[in-house]
Amino acid sequence: MNTLHQAIQDYLTMRRDLGFKLREAGKGLLDFAAFMHQRRAAFITSELALVWAQLPRDATPAHWAQRLSFVRGFARYRSATDQRTQIPPPGLLPFQPRRARPYLYSEEEISCLLRAALAMSCRCKCDALRPRLFHCLFGLLSVTGLRLGEALNLRLPDVDLNSAVLTIRGAKCGKDRLVPLHASTCQVLGRYLAERDHRWAERPVSSYVFVSNRGNHLDAAEVHRAFYALSRQIGLRGASDSHGPRLHDLRHRFATNTLVRWYQLNQDPERLLPVLSAYLGHVHVADTQWYLNASPELMREAMRRLERCWEDRP
Repeated sequence: MNTLHQAIQDYLTMRRDLGFKLREAGKGLLDFAAFMHQRRAAFITSELALVWAQLPRDATPAHWAQRLSFVRGFARYRSATDQRTQIPPPGLLPFQPRRARPYLYSEEEISCLLRAALAMSCRCKCDALRPRLFHCLFGLLSVTGLRLGEALNLRLPDVDLNSAVLTIRGAKCGKDRLVPLHASTCQVLGRYLAERDHRWAERPVSSYVFVSNRGNHLDAAEVHRAFYALSRQIGLRGASDSHGPRLHDLRHRFATNTLVRWYQLNQDPERLLPVLSAYLGHVHVADTQWYLNASPELMREAMRRLERCWEDRP
């Protein structure tokens, strides 16, 4: 019989082959295997799973619930080959996760952010591409609804400006998808790529679309630092604020604006939700349905439609 550690490795390999990344779950389950080894426990019990899940003791209930969910998923798999395995019931560490309230940027705020990006100061010659890079990246996020990781993982062959299409590869669950672009977006992206080619004409550079000043894959942390600095500069965040509008909120803005336009054009948002879900790369349509109550403007459009329905009744 496989050891618990080997069984976890097999489980992670199988899930990753199915397209799941399991970054946090992978680290957590390997830590759980070490915990079980220290306890000399050969099989999973709900009691041991609960003890491990509540480490460290000063963590949040959300963190504990997440850790227990890692074990619960593996325990279901393990129970097929080891009948001694206990599957921790869902009620052991009940926790209802709360979504972060999205910030819905105005058109003027987006314009200010992009103008500030173009006006970024360059400390040295190697930073010369940064203003155009962040202007293009932040603009692309705002008009396509891409996740930041999807944009940063774009490679040059994934950009087809002639057909006005981006190919997003290896998104959630390993899925690929095509994202059409507006002509104005193609123009901005084309100007950035031309400057990129000029900047790296005589030096080696990676094939990623958005690269650091060293020519390698642009790190998400660097993008967030630039965004926070620009946000404070234009007044989206206070000088000492640790919380405020996020880059991911650009994705929320795109989704809610799309739904608002459908309402205004007298389309049926409920019927069209699968289209938006596929465009955004959501795994489940339910993830897209959340946007229906995430925007006051969207709720107003829904209420107007409801009022018209009542007015038309005899």
